Amino acid sequence: MKSSMKNSNTKLNNEPSQLKTGFKETLTFMKSDGVHFFIGLVFVFFALFLLLAFTSYFFNGAADQSLVENATVEELASVDNGIQNDGGSIGARLAHYFINNLFGVPSYFIVVFLMVVGLKLMRVHKFRLWKWFILCMLFMYWGSVFLSFIFQHVYKDSFFYLGGLHGYNVSRWLESQVGATGLFLLLALVAICFLIYFSSKTVTYLRNLFTLSFLKRKKDGEEGEDIKAEEPIEALKTDISEPVEEEEPQDVTIDLSLDDVKTEEPKPQREEVDLNLKIETAGATEKEEKDPDFKVEVMEEEERAGTANLEPYDPRLDLQHYKFPTLSLLKEFADEGPSIDMDEQNANKDRIVETLRSFGVEINSIKATVGPTVTLYEITPAQGVRINKIRNLEDDIALTLSALGVRIIAPIPGKGTIGIEVPNKNPKIVSGQSVIGSKKFQEAKMELPLALGKTISNEVFMIDLAKMPHVLVAGATGQGKSVGLNAMITSLLYKKHPAELKFVLVDPKKLEFSIYAMIENHFIAELPESTEPIVTDVNKVVQTLNSVCKEMDTRYDLMKLAGVRNIKEYNEKFINRRLNPEKGHRYMPYIVVVIDEFGDLIMTAGREVELPIARIAQLARAAGIHMIIATQRPTTNIITGTIKANFPARIAFRVASMIDSRTILDRPGANQLIGRGDMLFLQGSEPVRVQCAFIDTPEVSEITQFIAKQQGYPSPFYLPEPDQPEESGGMGDVDMERLDPLFEDAARLIVVHQQGSTSLIQRKFSIGYNRAGRLMDQLERAGIVGPAQGAKPREVLISDEMSLENTLAQYK
Repeated sequence: MKSSMKNSNTKLNNEPSQLKTGFKETLTFMKSDGVHFFIGLVFVFFALFLLLAFTSYFFNGAADQSLVENATVEELASVDNGIQNDGGSIGARLAHYFINNLFGVPSYFIVVFLMVVGLKLMRVHKFRLWKWFILCMLFMYWGSVFLSFIFQHVYKDSFFYLGGLHGYNVSRWLESQVGATGLFLLLALVAICFLIYFSSKTVTYLRNLFTLSFLKRKKDGEEGEDIKAEEPIEALKTDISEPVEEEEPQDVTIDLSLDDVKTEEPKPQREEVDLNLKIETAGATEKEEKDPDFKVEVMEEEERAGTANLEPYDPRLDLQHYKFPTLSLLKEFADEGPSIDMDEQNANKDRIVETLRSFGVEINSIKATVGPTVTLYEITPAQGVRINKIRNLEDDIALTLSALGVRIIAPIPGKGTIGIEVPNKNPKIVSGQSVIGSKKFQEAKMELPLALGKTISNEVFMIDLAKMPHVLVAGATGQGKSVGLNAMITSLLYKKHPAELKFVLVDPKKLEFSIYAMIENHFIAELPESTEPIVTDVNKVVQTLNSVCKEMDTRYDLMKLAGVRNIKEYNEKFINRRLNPEKGHRYMPYIVVVIDEFGDLIMTAGREVELPIARIAQLARAAGIHMIIATQRPTTNIITGTIKANFPARIAFRVASMIDSRTILDRPGANQLIGRGDMLFLQGSEPVRVQCAFIDTPEVSEITQFIAKQQGYPSPFYLPEPDQPEESGGMGDVDMERLDPLFEDAARLIVVHQQGSTSLIQRKFSIGYNRAGRLMDQLERAGIVGPAQGAKPREVLISDEMSLENTLAQYK
């Protein structure tokens, strides 16, 4: 009995999720291109059917009128119903209803609008449906009244009015109100307004067409005045995107008196091209002899003139049908959003006030701002109270409130108050859907927007990676670091086209980024000989980073030739066809290098990894290459001074100690966070507390599957081949005829200790690094030790003293 009840309850509990899944599948099916094309085709055929029926009505309407008005449904359904309309009985009835009973001849605007809807759904052309709907309705109503007013006496004996019965009745009523002259003036006023609105656009469009044709004739050899090409109007070419409707972020603030508690974000403009290329032949020859660069300038001017009439380059053209991920792929949580527990707020207020008074600190006011996971209490201390006195009471307040991670901000920047951050008893989840679906993110004009989460005031917190320009992420295991990386990568996937962005994903743990492997041909950059899209091998990491450095150097060379200072200006020039691809110029996508466990790379490869990372961090900003590195061991040997100096933007999740917090942020605070995505973002003077958006692995999987199902590039974005490293120590220059006096002793030392280390030779023989390095090169040439392995000791190739003596005998 109990088992059957349990099964029935399980079935009932599963029904809502099954319904929700079925609804999502149906919604995804309805949004597919095939369904849109089919519906659009239906609209087009229906519009053609109405066109046939309306046109046939003018020839056969008189004969069909009595049948349509008097015949029964059964009579009209018979084969011999006598209807002569080419659209049959249905066409005759539709034509009679719209033309005779409603709008008359202007009913043809219904056909126009249905055709526009069909062509838009079929993706034949882009239209603004709301604009076409309004215009068609206005023309239809105005035309109905106008035709009825003008021709009401001429067609008095006709079987229909040109403006329909609707126009006839409206015109008669208006004529009774304002008179015939007044009605004529009213109709003329509306017509003039239409004429003024359309004439300005029409004149501009015709002028631009004439200008472009004139330029083309001039280019073919015709003479003409010097003019400048204007950009064609975009009135009928504007893409339409549905506005995102959502709730604005709620700043939940409560004023807490000491006695009572009361609740209370432009497209780059195409530059004008000067086509004045008339150069006197004699003058040009003379100037060419004096100035060798003059010929180059003339050739560049001719190149720009040759491309003046070309359409701007579209980097998205190869994947023009690519669809960005939809918000339905992200989860929506029921317990999301701010809520106020007044009992909790009052209790915390009383305890804070009592604790401060017990230590002799008086305050004038207290106010609370309730966030998703933390409430900020702003207090105004009484005059004469020292800030340090309140700052030192952090642990006492935490003890009184029985709360984990109380943090005091003394003072709050820009305010004359002191902040006390207290964790909520019932924290709320900040979903990725609420952040990525926000109006602030959807309308953001940033180059590389990262939606991190929500602040204490429930506002969406975003940063532009292009301006950071690199981010260092640190935090203990299980505190939300990987979820934060998912949120950053997902933000970019929702905003950038595959032609505009590429990722280099480094994952020594081989688990975190494997889910992004399926979008290899869309968003991944890798080495040509790479077998996996995600870099997991340490040796491949060094090669990949060196390859990114080479790509950076290549981009700087191209930008130097183009005469620009950053990637944005370069791509702008390339899009406007002011750079010649035959000279090596190309569109440059942004490259974001994401390293999940930086500490593991430092422990295994050491300086070989740190050097290219430092070089990229110092130089790559202008080239459009940015880095996000994360580590769970924020120690000084991992986050070195070089790394910290080149990563001004830092994100700290909860860490175990104050020392780790100081290593990341140069101040305490990260050790007082509460975990589960609670983090501090620092860029500048004061950190900002943010609750990271929660985007789980299944959500990322759905997003990557959505992208992978679409058409991608034939291959990934290939980075250049890295330069092969030179042989360690310059082995070709080692002179084995002039061995160091310490050669044999050093060899015996290495074999006895079985450790091929230069520092060991330095310590034992008290010699300098250069001499120890030469000794190690000679030992390598003699076959006693192996080649260098980065920071690791060299491999000792001889294991016993007998073999060593045989080897040394060759050099005596």
